Amino acid sequence: MLDGSAPVRPGEELDIGRLTAWLAARAPSSGAAVTVAQFPHGHSNLTYLVTAGEAEYVLRRPPFGNLVRTAHDMAREFRMLAALAPRFPEAPRPLWSCEDPSVLGAPFYLMERRRGIVLRRSLPAGLVLSPALAGAISAAVLDALVRLHAVDYRAAGLDGMGRPAGYVERQVRGWTERYAGAATEPVPEMDAVAGWMAGRIPPERGAAVIHNDYKFDNLLLDPDDPARLVALLDWEMATVGDPLMDLGSALAYWIEPDDPPELLAAAMGPTHLPGMWTRARFAEEYARRSGRAGNDMAFYYCFGLFKVAVIVQQIYARYVRGQTRDPRFADMHRMVAVLARQAARAAERETLLSA
Repeated sequence: MLDGSAPVRPGEELDIGRLTAWLAARAPSSGAAVTVAQFPHGHSNLTYLVTAGEAEYVLRRPPFGNLVRTAHDMAREFRMLAALAPRFPEAPRPLWSCEDPSVLGAPFYLMERRRGIVLRRSLPAGLVLSPALAGAISAAVLDALVRLHAVDYRAAGLDGMGRPAGYVERQVRGWTERYAGAATEPVPEMDAVAGWMAGRIPPERGAAVIHNDYKFDNLLLDPDDPARLVALLDWEMATVGDPLMDLGSALAYWIEPDDPPELLAAAMGPTHLPGMWTRARFAEEYARRSGRAGNDMAFYYCFGLFKVAVIVQQIYARYVRGQTRDPRFADMHRMVAVLARQAARAAERETLLSA
């Protein structure tokens, strides 16, 4: 039932000889044979399981063929985790960072391995998700997000990791520009939603450490108590910014049973199952627990959907341009259109589209 690794995908292999030499100078298991497997579900930064004797580590490196200069910053991700791990228990402890591309072809870092289960659309074998457990998991997911946003980022030394002033407007503009740079075919709803957001920038709601990709397949849950979070993974987009933008990104992944069939078919987590909270309840509980409230939650939800659509489009563009051969990416343009239509509906109704 634990989330496991798989053989490394063709074209994404690591140089085990160089990794062994590099690791031998740092790890207490120096001299042990090194093996590498891959965690297969990510679509952006690549994540590997590195085993050296009895020791296990998780290695993160950028995707092969990456041409986005500002993305996939391994040193930044390492620094973020190093600052958060003592203050936010769900942040894995980073161990060693390497910025020398001669070792593995790109900067990378290693962190501790944590074991747990990941809830995706198909539940792990042996897990029965009752409505009561689904509600408890929803509450735990909310609790961790609220606690992350409560971290004193200045005390953690993270005040230089973001530019909170003007964050919302800058994000809308930046993701709109990213979409223009990655577009491969017209999607009218994307242009419409971008214009709608640009005309409705809400006031800033303070600054916090935000994960920016808060969703179920980045959460590890305790196999013995699935309502307890073991780890929050995939910190590549974390920064200091408006926490309601983080909430909006989380809501974008929160699919409900009454959502359009094409959106339900693309669900990446169990949020459509009986007992799971609605988007509206998740947002209401967040406002109550965090003290951050507003009547413009539809804006943040639309932004979350738009951002996810841009990320998907960027991945698809890499496939179209021959920068990756991963067959999982061949039909991703269809998901862009699905997300864009949902965002356009939410913008038109100015709601979270909860039943």
